[in-house]
Amino acid sequence: MDTIVGSLDTCKPENGDVIRPNGPVQSAPRSVISDSSSATLGRHLAHRLVEIGVNDVFSVPGDFNLTLLDHLIAEPGLNLIGCCNELNAGYAADGYARSRGVGACVVTFTVGGLSVINAIAGAYGENLPLICIIGGPNSNDYGTNRILHHTIGLSDFRQELTCFEAVTCYQAVVNNLEDAHEQIDKAVSMALSESKPVYISISCNLAATPHPTFRSDPVPFSLSTKSSNKMSLEAAVEATVEFLNKAVKPVLVGGPKMRMAKASKALVELADASGYPLAVMPSAKGI
Repeated sequence: MDTIVGSLDTCKPENGDVIRPNGPVQSAPRSVISDSSSATLGRHLAHRLVEIGVNDVFSVPGDFNLTLLDHLIAEPGLNLIGCCNELNAGYAADGYARSRGVGACVVTFTVGGLSVINAIAGAYGENLPLICIIGGPNSNDYGTNRILHHTIGLSDFRQELTCFEAVTCYQAVVNNLEDAHEQIDKAVSMALSESKPVYISISCNLAATPHPTFRSDPVPFSLSTKSSNKMSLEAAVEATVEFLNKAVKPVLVGGPKMRMAKASKALVELADASGYPLAVMPSAKGI
């Protein structure tokens, strides 16, 4: 049986490298939403995902994320793909990030987050920009010492966050609309600039709540391109050439860091120019 996931096949990069915006994303002029009821956090997050190249989001519904999922479904540029369990969703987002440059998954609080975390940890080790979105507790539940369902029976809501702190480069707990815009944009930017997963927890009662900060279309991301120090690079090249010229049987070995550096094409060019034998580590296969 043939299986087709979203629109992966139509947008796959030619060389399989990770794609990250380098500079402003070109878009139509910013507009102001005339209907203030549509100026919601969920709409803003959906627009950000589409802007960075995420068109397919992998999810497992749960009562903490249902309203947020409704907003993602309403975004024409997003295709919501339901998965059998959270770990499947995480690994699907991992594969999507390898193919498209960035991936996203949406699960529910704790019972979903602790299930997907193994996939997020793998993406962290593989330097994949992956946005893990959690439907979190009601903002009114924070500080109440309540014991919520889908948890491990303690009133400490930080347990899930504490686990994700070790396997993500940035964590945003959005339980206040005043800084929700800033937190979401910071998390998405960090995923792209660091090429690592990020954690975004959004209180379940905030996704559909209008706020003035979401009235205008978001300003396009502008991420500066990382560049090497010219003198250091020249010194490194000279040392490498000297080392290789002394080698009797040099062999080039490509590793998984090629993805993060978008260097797979450069490695092939080096192999062709030098004539050295080329091997690729198992962890870099397919790159």
